[in-house]
Amino acid sequence: MNKYLPLILTGVLLNAAAQLLLKQGMRVIGHFDFKAANIVDISFKTATSPFILGGLLCYVISVVVWLLVLSRVEVSFAYPLLSVGYIVTALAGFFFFQENVNLTRWLGIFVICGGVWLITRTS
Repeated sequence: MNKYLPLILTGVLLNAAAQLLLKQGMRVIGHFDFKAANIVDISFKTATSPFILGGLLCYVISVVVWLLVLSRVEVSFAYPLLSVGYIVTALAGFFFFQENVNLTRWLGIFVICGGVWLITRTS
């Protein structure tokens, strides 16, 4: 196993956490239309949402982690491992947001897992 794999997965999990926090933030804010009439209201709601702010913080930290990864690992190894985030977010969407993850999506997750496993064998 590549010794930097835990660092890569930390970045992946931070990125997935960012997605989930942003999703929850938008669930709280609700659907809105991009219109000049509501830009101030929506901007204020998004800028003051603890979920949105937490998601953005997770993104910033994940970028710092990613820079550390890129300074140590070949990008052709590290970048495909970001697909683990698809697995995490699909599972979290299913469990936390009751999203419909049908058989086709589960099969896609399985294929991603297989690809990630193959990539980790090449380190």
